[in-house]
Amino acid sequence: MKDESLNELSAKEARRRIGTKEISPVELLEACIERIQQVDPAVNAICARDFDRARVAAVEAERMVLRGDDLPPLHGLPIGVKDLQNTAGLRTTYGSPQFKDHVPEEDDLMVARIKRAGGIIFCKTNTPEFGAGANTRNQVWGATGNPFNPLLNAGGSSGGSAVALACGMMPLATGSDMGGSLRIPAAYCGVSGFRPTPGLVPTQKRVQGWSPLSVDGPMGRSIEDICMLIAMQTADDARDPLSIAIDPRDLSTPLQVDLGSLSVAWSTDLGFAPVDHNYATTFRNKVQQIKGLFRECIEDTPDLGDAEKTFSVLRALSFVAGHTEAYLQDPNLLGPNVRANYEQGATMSLADVAAAEVEQTKLYRRTETFFEDFDLLIAPTTPTSPFPWEQLYLEEMNGEKLKSYFSWLAPTFGITLTTCPAASIPLGVDEKGMPFGLQVIGPAKDDAFVLGAAHAIQQAAANIPGLQRPKPDLTKLKAGATPELKSIITV
Repeated sequence: MKDESLNELSAKEARRRIGTKEISPVELLEACIERIQQVDPAVNAICARDFDRARVAAVEAERMVLRGDDLPPLHGLPIGVKDLQNTAGLRTTYGSPQFKDHVPEEDDLMVARIKRAGGIIFCKTNTPEFGAGANTRNQVWGATGNPFNPLLNAGGSSGGSAVALACGMMPLATGSDMGGSLRIPAAYCGVSGFRPTPGLVPTQKRVQGWSPLSVDGPMGRSIEDICMLIAMQTADDARDPLSIAIDPRDLSTPLQVDLGSLSVAWSTDLGFAPVDHNYATTFRNKVQQIKGLFRECIEDTPDLGDAEKTFSVLRALSFVAGHTEAYLQDPNLLGPNVRANYEQGATMSLADVAAAEVEQTKLYRRTETFFEDFDLLIAPTTPTSPFPWEQLYLEEMNGEKLKSYFSWLAPTFGITLTTCPAASIPLGVDEKGMPFGLQVIGPAKDDAFVLGAAHAIQQAAANIPGLQRPKPDLTKLKAGATPELKSIITV
């Protein structure tokens, strides 16, 4: 089998063929490394690389297969890790000049679990500084370009992971999500991302241990592949106070969901989000194409109240919790997005925080009441087609100035506040020919159902003209580097 076809295998199929000795973990790793060398100069998705250690691990994985050993679920699969997540012995910068030479001594909980499940960690994927903003660019590694047009935004903050998956550089990758960081890049790059229930994927890094805003999670080219990874990320770990006890086998394959039995609500703007008028029309047209899959599909939305104000306060609170020491030492140690969040939070009162937490609680309860009448909610993952990555964030929409640098993330951060599990799956292209992402949302804590429903929609969409997963033109990407992506490196 040629390397070209190895890169296009799903994670599930690659793992099956490793187990049956049809392909070798060494072959698969080398195919991924070769694809990175061919394509990454055009998109800049990969930062630190650990190819030598990965090759040693792949050889041992091959020996295990040949010996007939019991093989773990991710055995021999090359996996990229977002550069916000610690990897022992492999440079982890968080996209910050403060940590440009940082090499952790220990893996994050999630990374350690992936390794125990047989995954081969072979590189880090790019992210904005400390994950702030949905445009993957920083002063350590530069910008990551969209694989369908490297001059456009790839989304963030898990942009490097999404681009790498779209380009066939790896079968699986990790990400994280506060305001949409697993979902937005998946939508912009034509792959899948899943924001799980807070605590489902444990972490010891969250400085506010009881905050449900930030989560770690999986990315893949399909929901079926995502299920393979999240089953190994999931654990009940006492180091995370939100950790949830769940049997990983409940998530390892998609739950069988009969779409024809579901009552589905659709919303263009979730009642509050700014959405580009043309993009809204694109979404409505796609709803018309898929609404027949469900028992009923009607326009409705939960009451998310003043979600932007609520998220603004809680987001700023998290940045104050994580970056006070650096800011007090020298504000210039922080980039503009991180600094803006910190300074906003530093001016807030205890009354502001209390009001935001009370409103989030009410919002959560209103959403759960909404799901008493509906099984699913679908919405666009993003409010507009990708814009140039040189533009740090979207400043206006439909001729009106947006309130903040993260206002354009409203379709995803509104759902973050509900704590509902949410997937983004590719649904053809938008009016500009760029990938379009459908956000699939379900009741709180029902991750298996949301994954199952998203998988069923994805399977059905593959047979509907115009709704198949788009793929980038690798021939164009292999033609040469995009030097502009490195232009913002200053360290």
